[in-house]
Amino acid sequence: MIKSILATCLGLLLFQACSSPEKQEEQSDKKVLFVIVDGIPDDVIDSVATPNLDKIIAEGGLMRATMGGEKDGYSQTPTISAVGYNSVLTGVWANKHNVWGNGIKDPNYHYPTIFKVFKEQFPEKTIGIFSTWLDNRTKLAGAGLTQTGNLTFDYHYDGMELDTVAYPHDEERIFIFNIDEAVSKNAAQTIQEHAPDLSWMYLEFTDDMSHKFGNSPQFVDAVEKSDVQLGRVWDAIQEREAKFNEDWLIVITTDHGRQDSGYGHGGQSERERSVWIATNSDQLNAHFAERGQTVDIFPSIANFLGLEISKEKAMELDGVPFIGAVDASQLRAVKKENTIELTWKPLSQENQGKVWVSTTNNFKTGGTDAYEAVGEVDLKSGSFTFSTEGMKSDFYKVVLETPSGYLNYWILEETE
Repeated sequence: MIKSILATCLGLLLFQACSSPEKQEEQSDKKVLFVIVDGIPDDVIDSVATPNLDKIIAEGGLMRATMGGEKDGYSQTPTISAVGYNSVLTGVWANKHNVWGNGIKDPNYHYPTIFKVFKEQFPEKTIGIFSTWLDNRTKLAGAGLTQTGNLTFDYHYDGMELDTVAYPHDEERIFIFNIDEAVSKNAAQTIQEHAPDLSWMYLEFTDDMSHKFGNSPQFVDAVEKSDVQLGRVWDAIQEREAKFNEDWLIVITTDHGRQDSGYGHGGQSERERSVWIATNSDQLNAHFAERGQTVDIFPSIANFLGLEISKEKAMELDGVPFIGAVDASQLRAVKKENTIELTWKPLSQENQGKVWVSTTNNFKTGGTDAYEAVGEVDLKSGSFTFSTEGMKSDFYKVVLETPSGYLNYWILEETE
């Protein structure tokens, strides 16, 4: 009997495992929920009781992070809400995605959101959005627009801020809390019943209370209330994992910090830029121990879901994944006369890398940039210098290719 089973197994394709008459365990379905809770600087996370967030962090970790690109550099990005959301969605800073304020005047959809990349690769899988602001779906994600290929969400629950009958607007902004409550309850129910493969939940009340009261008991109360709302979706995720063969990733962040008073934001002070990323992942890499950036969320989700991102798109991403393989971070490039000097931080034992440079920015308009390979590098060295002779330009895109992915940096020279 044993010989017969063995012969049957050998008749299968060589890559297919055969383990005996016992049924092999199927691979878990991977699911992702990412959450943005508006306007909570990282020092508040340290000081306010958030038991549900703590449970999630206990399974994974908490990463200190920044929002705002390189301060005083080409990628400096306003610490404004919609700008922060879109930096998470696209994995690039405002100099690329072109959202500079809450008016969302002219997003550059050539830098695709994580939803568009996911749906292009897995059109049969489902996406969801649960939001206290309709523009997150219709403008930032670009649902139904020709520029996004008529992206359609399989599940959405938003737009309640426009319903002044069910949610009459009051000066204390309690209607926003009530909408957050409805959003989190619907998100939890949809996860329990339908388990979308990739979803985003957005909550606003914390930002409203800080704008109105600054650093205050009211703001602390709002943070505590948001933790209860996080607990709803976390409970739903745990229920799905217990009942079904599903492997869930949850990533929670905020879109910006606040001024020292707590009232405002939008500038580049340390507290306005200081944010955080929490996750349940137990597959965190060396980058998670560094200070990250909100743009790191896109490539981290992509790695978890096994997304295949084209080389052209991957070379534009500004984030470094904190899940999956990672070889380097903190790429910087400086032009000195006829040379460009690169530095980076090695994060693995990999040796070989390659440096590419382009003097075009055709990706911005949907085109393809012409990259030239300028040298192979020892990644452990953390530095490389190459000549720019023959490259007459005031603009350079420099890309460091590693075995696990790409890092990019722009040089924009001032012209008279």
